[in-house]
Amino acid sequence: METRLVSASEPDFEGQVISLGAAVRRGEVVSFPTETVYGLGADGLNGDAVKKIYQAKGRPSDNPLILHVSGIAQAETVARSISPLERKLMNQFWPGPLTLVLPKSEQVPDETSAGLDTVGVRCPAHPAAQALIRAAGRPLAAPSANLSGKPSPTTAEGVMHDMKGRIFAVIDGGPCRIGLESTVISCAGGHIVIYRPGAVTLEELREFAPAEIDRAVLTGSSRPKAPGMKYRHYAPSAPLTVYVGHAEEVENKILTLAQEKAGKYGFFVSRETAARLPEGLPLFVWGRRGDHREMAHRLFEGLLYFNAHPVEQIIGEGTDTAGIGMAIMNRLTKASGYHIIIEETGSSVHPGEEERRES
Repeated sequence: METRLVSASEPDFEGQVISLGAAVRRGEVVSFPTETVYGLGADGLNGDAVKKIYQAKGRPSDNPLILHVSGIAQAETVARSISPLERKLMNQFWPGPLTLVLPKSEQVPDETSAGLDTVGVRCPAHPAAQALIRAAGRPLAAPSANLSGKPSPTTAEGVMHDMKGRIFAVIDGGPCRIGLESTVISCAGGHIVIYRPGAVTLEELREFAPAEIDRAVLTGSSRPKAPGMKYRHYAPSAPLTVYVGHAEEVENKILTLAQEKAGKYGFFVSRETAARLPEGLPLFVWGRRGDHREMAHRLFEGLLYFNAHPVEQIIGEGTDTAGIGMAIMNRLTKASGYHIIIEETGSSVHPGEEERRES
Protein backbone atom coordinates (compact mmCIF):
# COMPACT_ATOMS: atom_id res chain seq x y z
CA MET A 1 0.00 0.00 0.00
CA GLU A 2 1.26 3.47 -0.88
CA THR A 3 0.72 5.89 2.01
CA ARG A 4 -0.31 9.41 0.99
CA LEU A 5 1.23 12.38 2.84
CA VAL A 6 -1.10 15.38 2.94
CA SER A 7 0.00 18.74 4.34
CA ALA A 8 -2.56 20.62 6.43
CA SER A 9 -0.83 23.88 5.50
CA GLU A 10 -1.42 23.53 1.75
CA PRO A 11 -4.03 25.81 0.14
CA ASP A 12 -6.00 22.81 -1.15
CA PHE A 13 -6.19 21.05 2.25
CA GLU A 14 -9.91 21.75 2.58
CA GLY A 15 -10.57 19.72 -0.57
CA GLN A 16 -8.05 17.05 0.41
CA VAL A 17 -9.60 16.52 3.84
CA ILE A 18 -13.02 15.97 2.26
CA SER A 19 -11.45 13.18 0.22
CA LEU A 20 -9.77 11.75 3.33
CA GLY A 21 -13.08 11.84 5.19
CA ALA A 22 -14.64 9.78 2.41
CA ALA A 23 -11.74 7.33 2.69
CA VAL A 24 -12.44 6.97 6.43
CA ARG A 25 -16.09 6.19 5.67
CA ARG A 26 -14.86 3.50 3.23
CA GLY A 27 -12.94 1.88 6.07
CA GLU A 28 -9.45 3.27 5.47
CA VAL A 29 -6.99 4.30 8.21
CA VAL A 30 -5.74 7.91 8.23
CA SER A 31 -3.19 9.32 10.69
CA PHE A 32 -3.90 12.83 11.95
CA PRO A 33 -2.24 15.34 14.30
CA THR A 34 -3.64 16.30 17.67
CA GLU A 35 -2.30 18.65 20.33
CA THR A 36 -0.99 15.58 22.21
CA VAL A 37 0.48 13.09 19.70
CA TYR A 38 -0.41 11.87 16.22
CA GLY A 39 -3.36 9.47 16.11
CA LEU A 40 -4.08 6.49 13.87
CA GLY A 41 -7.71 7.06 12.92
CA ALA A 42 -10.48 4.91 11.51
CA ASP A 43 -14.28 4.96 11.65
CA GLY A 44 -14.87 4.14 15.31
CA LEU A 45 -18.34 2.74 14.56
CA ASN A 46 -17.06 0.26 11.96
CA GLY A 47 -15.57 -2.85 13.57
CA ASP A 48 -13.82 -3.97 10.38
CA ALA A 49 -12.16 -0.56 9.97
CA VAL A 50 -11.04 -0.61 13.61
CA LYS A 51 -9.44 -4.03 13.05
CA LYS A 52 -7.16 -2.35 10.50
CA ILE A 53 -5.80 -0.12 13.27
CA TYR A 54 -4.83 -3.14 15.37
CA GLN A 55 -3.23 -4.75 12.30
CA ALA A 56 -1.25 -1.64 11.36
CA LYS A 57 0.07 -1.17 14.91
CA GLY A 58 0.52 -4.82 15.83
CA ARG A 59 -1.58 -3.90 18.89
CA PRO A 60 -3.23 -6.51 21.15
CA SER A 61 -6.97 -6.55 20.45
CA ASP A 62 -7.88 -6.45 24.15
CA ASN A 63 -6.36 -2.97 24.51
CA PRO A 64 -9.22 -0.45 24.07
CA LEU A 65 -9.13 2.59 21.78
CA ILE A 66 -10.21 6.20 22.30
CA LEU A 67 -13.01 7.73 20.23
CA HIS A 68 -12.17 11.24 19.01
CA VAL A 69 -15.26 13.41 18.59
CA SER A 70 -16.04 16.89 17.31
CA GLY A 71 -17.67 17.99 20.57
CA ILE A 72 -20.18 17.16 23.29
CA ALA A 73 -23.03 16.62 20.81
CA GLN A 74 -21.14 13.83 19.06
CA ALA A 75 -20.03 12.40 22.41
CA GLU A 76 -23.69 12.03 23.30
CA THR A 77 -24.14 9.67 20.33
CA VAL A 78 -21.45 7.22 21.51
CA ALA A 79 -22.11 7.41 25.26
CA ARG A 80 -25.13 5.84 26.94
CA SER A 81 -25.10 8.63 29.51
CA ILE A 82 -23.03 11.65 30.57
CA SER A 83 -23.13 12.76 34.20
CA PRO A 84 -23.24 16.41 35.31
CA LEU A 85 -19.60 16.14 36.50
CA GLU A 86 -18.48 14.65 33.18
CA ARG A 87 -20.31 17.39 31.29
CA LYS A 88 -18.67 20.04 33.48
CA LEU A 89 -15.22 18.59 32.72
CA MET A 90 -15.99 18.50 28.99
CA ASN A 91 -17.00 22.16 29.08
CA GLN A 92 -13.80 23.04 30.95
CA PHE A 93 -11.19 20.96 29.10
CA TRP A 94 -12.62 20.29 25.60
CA PRO A 95 -11.31 20.68 23.00
CA GLY A 96 -8.19 19.47 24.77
CA PRO A 97 -6.13 16.63 26.24
CA LEU A 98 -8.75 14.98 28.47
CA THR A 99 -10.31 11.56 27.76
CA LEU A 100 -13.36 10.44 29.73
CA VAL A 101 -14.25 6.76 30.07
CA LEU A 102 -18.02 6.64 29.55
CA PRO A 103 -20.68 3.90 29.33
CA LYS A 104 -20.82 3.16 25.61
CA SER A 105 -23.89 3.28 23.42
CA GLU A 106 -25.00 0.37 21.22
CA GLN A 107 -23.38 2.11 18.23
CA VAL A 108 -19.86 1.43 19.52
CA PRO A 109 -18.56 -1.97 18.38
CA ASP A 110 -16.62 -4.32 20.62
CA GLU A 111 -13.55 -3.87 18.40
CA THR A 112 -13.32 -0.24 19.55
CA SER A 113 -13.94 -0.87 23.26
CA ALA A 114 -12.05 -4.21 23.36
CA GLY A 115 -15.24 -5.85 24.57
CA LEU A 116 -15.75 -3.49 27.50
CA ASP A 117 -19.09 -1.79 28.20
CA THR A 118 -17.26 1.56 28.41
CA VAL A 119 -15.34 3.63 25.89
CA GLY A 120 -12.82 6.46 26.16
CA VAL A 121 -13.99 9.68 24.47
CA ARG A 122 -12.15 12.95 23.84
CA CYS A 123 -12.41 16.06 21.68
CA PRO A 124 -8.99 16.98 20.21
CA ALA A 125 -7.98 20.63 19.88
CA HIS A 126 -5.92 20.44 16.67
CA PRO A 127 -7.76 22.03 13.71
CA ALA A 128 -6.67 19.26 11.31
CA ALA A 129 -8.10 16.61 13.65
CA GLN A 130 -11.36 18.53 13.88
CA ALA A 131 -11.46 18.92 10.09
CA LEU A 132 -11.03 15.18 9.53
CA ILE A 133 -13.71 14.26 12.09
CA ARG A 134 -16.17 16.66 10.45
CA ALA A 135 -15.29 15.44 6.95
CA ALA A 136 -15.74 11.80 7.98
CA GLY A 137 -18.95 12.49 9.87
CA ARG A 138 -17.89 9.77 12.28
CA PRO A 139 -16.11 9.58 15.63
CA LEU A 140 -12.56 8.41 14.95
CA ALA A 141 -11.11 5.52 16.91
CA ALA A 142 -7.47 6.46 17.27
CA PRO A 143 -4.54 5.23 19.35
CA SER A 144 -1.12 6.81 18.88
CA ALA A 145 0.27 6.33 15.37
CA ASN A 146 3.25 4.08 16.16
CA LEU A 147 4.01 0.39 16.16
CA SER A 148 2.76 -1.15 19.39
CA GLY A 149 5.13 -0.59 22.30
CA LYS A 150 7.24 2.05 20.53
CA PRO A 151 7.44 5.79 21.32
CA SER A 152 4.41 7.81 20.22
CA PRO A 153 5.11 10.10 17.23
CA THR A 154 4.79 13.87 17.56
CA THR A 155 5.57 14.63 13.90
CA ALA A 156 4.31 13.30 10.57
CA GLU A 157 7.86 12.11 9.87
CA GLY A 158 7.67 9.92 12.97
CA VAL A 159 4.38 8.46 11.77
CA MET A 160 5.79 7.67 8.35
CA HIS A 161 8.74 5.91 9.97
CA ASP A 162 6.42 3.28 11.48
CA MET A 163 3.33 3.43 9.26
CA LYS A 164 4.50 4.02 5.68
CA GLY A 165 2.96 1.29 3.57
CA ARG A 166 0.63 0.20 6.38
CA ILE A 167 -2.10 2.87 6.21
CA PHE A 168 -3.94 4.95 3.61
CA ALA A 169 -2.69 8.45 4.48
CA VAL A 170 -0.95 10.76 6.96
CA ILE A 171 -1.98 14.37 7.56
CA ASP A 172 1.07 16.53 8.32
CA GLY A 173 -0.06 19.18 10.78
CA GLY A 174 3.38 20.01 12.13
CA PRO A 175 4.84 19.13 15.55
CA CYS A 176 2.36 18.36 18.32
CA ARG A 177 2.09 21.13 20.90
CA ILE A 178 2.00 19.01 24.09
CA GLY A 179 3.83 15.82 23.14
CA LEU A 180 2.19 13.41 25.64
CA GLU A 181 -1.05 11.47 25.23
CA SER A 182 -4.21 12.71 26.91
CA THR A 183 -5.14 12.26 30.55
CA VAL A 184 -7.63 9.38 30.84
CA ILE A 185 -10.19 9.45 33.67
CA SER A 186 -13.46 8.00 34.89
CA CYS A 187 -15.99 9.81 37.08
CA ALA A 188 -18.02 6.96 38.58
CA GLY A 189 -19.89 8.03 41.68
CA GLY A 190 -18.72 11.63 41.39
CA HIS A 191 -15.14 10.61 42.17
CA ILE A 192 -12.43 11.16 39.54
CA VAL A 193 -9.97 8.31 38.95
CA ILE A 194 -6.99 8.88 36.66
CA TYR A 195 -6.19 5.83 34.55
CA ARG A 196 -3.41 7.56 32.61
CA PRO A 197 -1.79 10.86 33.66
CA GLY A 198 -1.36 13.55 31.04
CA ALA A 199 -1.43 17.31 30.46
CA VAL A 200 -4.62 17.75 32.49
CA THR A 201 -3.14 17.23 35.94
CA LEU A 202 -4.32 15.69 39.18
CA GLU A 203 -4.21 19.13 40.77
CA GLU A 204 -6.46 20.62 38.09
CA LEU A 205 -8.99 17.79 38.35
CA ARG A 206 -9.18 18.13 42.13
CA GLU A 207 -10.69 21.57 41.60
CA PHE A 208 -13.82 19.80 40.33
CA ALA A 209 -14.14 16.70 42.53
CA PRO A 210 -12.09 14.33 44.71
CA ALA A 211 -9.47 12.74 42.44
CA GLU A 212 -6.80 10.06 42.70
CA ILE A 213 -4.49 7.93 40.56
CA ASP A 214 -5.83 4.44 39.93
CA ARG A 215 -3.59 1.67 41.27
CA ALA A 216 -5.59 -1.55 41.12
CA VAL A 217 -5.81 -1.58 37.32
CA LEU A 218 -1.99 -1.50 37.01
CA THR A 219 -1.66 -5.10 38.16
CA GLY A 220 -2.12 -6.56 34.71
CA SER A 221 -4.27 -9.24 36.35
CA SER A 222 -7.38 -8.04 34.53
CA ARG A 223 -8.18 -6.51 31.15
CA PRO A 224 -7.26 -2.83 30.86
CA LYS A 225 -10.01 -0.27 31.42
CA ALA A 226 -8.33 2.36 29.26
CA PRO A 227 -5.38 2.80 26.86
CA GLY A 228 -1.89 2.63 28.32
CA MET A 229 -2.64 0.41 31.29
CA LYS A 230 -1.60 -3.16 30.56
CA TYR A 231 1.20 -3.38 28.05
CA ARG A 232 4.68 -1.94 27.96
CA HIS A 233 4.78 1.30 26.00
CA TYR A 234 7.12 3.88 24.54
CA ALA A 235 10.22 1.67 24.49
CA PRO A 236 13.18 2.89 22.40
CA SER A 237 15.34 0.34 20.58
CA ALA A 238 18.04 0.27 23.28
CA PRO A 239 17.44 -0.50 26.99
CA LEU A 240 16.72 2.61 29.02
CA THR A 241 17.67 3.28 32.65
CA VAL A 242 16.27 6.41 34.30
CA TYR A 243 17.94 8.13 37.27
CA VAL A 244 15.89 10.25 39.66
CA GLY A 245 16.47 11.84 43.04
CA HIS A 246 18.62 14.73 44.22
CA ALA A 247 19.62 16.73 41.11
CA GLU A 248 23.32 17.00 41.98
CA GLU A 249 23.66 13.30 42.78
CA VAL A 250 21.84 12.30 39.60
CA GLU A 251 24.06 14.59 37.55
CA ASN A 252 27.24 13.20 39.14
CA LYS A 253 26.12 9.62 38.52
CA ILE A 254 25.44 10.37 34.86
CA LEU A 255 28.85 12.08 34.50
CA THR A 256 30.53 8.99 35.97
CA LEU A 257 28.70 6.71 33.53
CA ALA A 258 29.68 8.99 30.64
CA GLN A 259 33.35 8.63 31.55
CA GLU A 260 33.14 4.86 32.04
CA LYS A 261 30.99 4.02 29.02
CA ALA A 262 31.96 6.63 26.43
CA GLY A 263 30.96 5.49 22.97
CA LYS A 264 28.61 2.77 24.23
CA TYR A 265 25.92 4.71 26.10
CA GLY A 266 23.57 7.41 24.87
CA PHE A 267 22.36 10.15 27.21
CA PHE A 268 18.86 11.62 27.50
CA VAL A 269 19.35 14.53 29.87
CA SER A 270 18.56 18.10 30.92
CA ARG A 271 20.40 21.09 29.53
CA GLU A 272 22.17 21.53 32.84
CA THR A 273 23.57 17.99 32.84
CA ALA A 274 24.39 18.13 29.12
CA ALA A 275 26.57 21.20 29.71
CA ARG A 276 28.89 19.11 31.91
CA LEU A 277 29.10 16.02 29.67
CA PRO A 278 32.14 15.43 27.44
CA GLU A 279 31.76 16.49 23.81
CA GLY A 280 30.99 13.93 21.14
CA LEU A 281 28.67 11.64 23.13
CA PRO A 282 25.38 10.40 21.63
CA LEU A 283 23.18 12.94 23.36
CA PHE A 284 19.61 14.26 23.36
CA VAL A 285 18.91 17.37 25.44
CA TRP A 286 15.24 17.31 26.35
CA GLY A 287 14.76 20.56 28.27
CA ARG A 288 15.75 22.74 31.19
CA ARG A 289 15.64 20.92 34.51
CA GLY A 290 12.18 21.30 36.01
CA ASP A 291 10.60 22.74 32.83
CA HIS A 292 7.91 20.09 32.54
CA ARG A 293 6.20 21.58 29.50
CA GLU A 294 9.39 21.54 27.45
CA MET A 295 10.27 18.05 28.69
CA ALA A 296 6.81 16.73 27.79
CA HIS A 297 7.00 18.34 24.35
CA ARG A 298 10.34 16.67 23.56
CA LEU A 299 10.00 13.37 25.43
CA PHE A 300 9.00 11.06 22.57
CA GLU A 301 11.24 12.90 20.12
CA GLY A 302 14.14 12.06 22.43
CA LEU A 303 13.26 8.39 22.70
CA LEU A 304 12.95 8.15 18.92
CA TYR A 305 16.31 9.94 18.52
CA PHE A 306 18.15 6.86 19.76
CA ASN A 307 16.45 4.66 17.18
CA ALA A 308 18.25 6.72 14.54
CA HIS A 309 21.46 6.93 16.63
CA PRO A 310 21.94 3.38 17.96
CA VAL A 311 23.69 2.79 21.29
CA GLU A 312 24.03 -0.18 23.63
CA GLN A 313 22.11 1.51 26.42
CA ILE A 314 20.37 4.83 27.11
CA ILE A 315 20.91 6.70 30.37
CA GLY A 316 17.98 8.99 31.16
CA GLU A 317 17.61 11.83 33.64
CA GLY A 318 14.18 11.87 35.26
CA THR A 319 12.23 14.68 36.87
CA ASP A 320 9.88 15.29 39.79
CA THR A 321 6.20 14.32 39.65
CA ALA A 322 4.55 17.69 40.30
CA GLY A 323 1.87 18.62 37.78
CA ILE A 324 2.56 17.16 34.33
CA GLY A 325 5.79 15.71 35.74
CA MET A 326 3.65 12.77 36.86
CA ALA A 327 2.75 12.02 33.23
CA ILE A 328 6.37 12.41 32.12
CA MET A 329 7.62 9.93 34.71
CA ASN A 330 4.74 7.56 33.90
CA ARG A 331 5.97 7.39 30.29
CA LEU A 332 9.65 7.10 31.26
CA THR A 333 8.85 4.35 33.76
CA LYS A 334 7.09 2.33 31.07
CA ALA A 335 9.74 3.10 28.45
CA SER A 336 12.46 1.82 30.78
CA GLY A 337 10.59 -1.36 31.62
CA TYR A 338 10.25 0.00 35.20
CA HIS A 339 14.03 0.36 35.61
CA ILE A 340 14.17 3.53 37.72
CA ILE A 341 17.16 4.20 39.98
CA ILE A 342 16.80 6.62 42.89
CA GLU A 343 20.24 8.14 43.22
CA GLU A 344 19.68 9.38 46.76
CA THR A 345 19.79 5.76 47.88
CA GLY A 346 21.56 4.18 44.92
CA SER A 347 18.87 1.51 44.80
CA SER A 348 17.14 0.15 41.75
CA VAL A 349 13.41 0.68 42.03
CA HIS A 350 10.59 -1.17 40.34
CA PRO A 351 7.62 0.90 41.48
CA GLY A 352 5.46 -1.67 43.24
CA GLU A 353 4.88 -5.30 42.42
CA GLU A 354 1.43 -4.42 41.11
CA GLU A 355 2.82 -1.95 38.59
CA ARG A 356 5.73 -4.17 37.64
CA ARG A 357 3.40 -6.98 36.61
CA GLU A 358 1.76 -4.60 34.14
CA SER A 359 4.56 -5.10 31.64
